[in-house]
This record gives sequence, structure tokens and C-alpha cells, in this order.
Amino acid sequence: MKLKLDLHPIYNRGGEIDKALREIIDEAIRKRATEVEIIPGKGSGQLKKKVLRFLDQKEIKALYHRIDKDAKNHGRLFVYFRYK
Repeated sequence: MKLKLDLHPIYNRGGEIDKALREIIDEAIRKRATEVEIIPGKGSGQLKKKVLRFLDQKEIKALYHRIDKDAKNHGRLFVYFRYK
């Protein structure tokens, strides 16, 4: 199962971005999704940096397996989950 989060509608609301990211990670764990696609968009790259900082937090990092940046589209990130 793959989930998708497009951050374009809330790109300028910091608190909502963190909330949306936490919700999609919690949903992925609840539904046992293997992949979450996060779309911060291309822009100046500030939103992507914010997403990466969020994902790099110790308590969040413990929830997923790895992150990949899309080689063909720098406006997308993939977060992968592994379950036992």
C-alpha cells in the first residue's frame, strides 16, 4: 500500500505542515503501508528542507525504514516502512 501527501495547499503554514506529516506517518503505520510519497514541490527548496528536518527528528526517524529522494523529480520524497 502506498499513501500520498501533497503539501502544496498548506506550503506556508508551518504548524499545519508538521501536523499533516505526523498524520500521514501515523496513518501509514496504522494501515501498514510500505511507502509514503510526500510532495513538497520544487520551488525554492525550503519546504523540502523543512520536511527533511521533520523526518530527521529522533522520535520520527524510529518509525520508518528509509527515505529516498526522487532522482527524476526533486519535488518528491519517498518514505519507506518495514514491518516485522
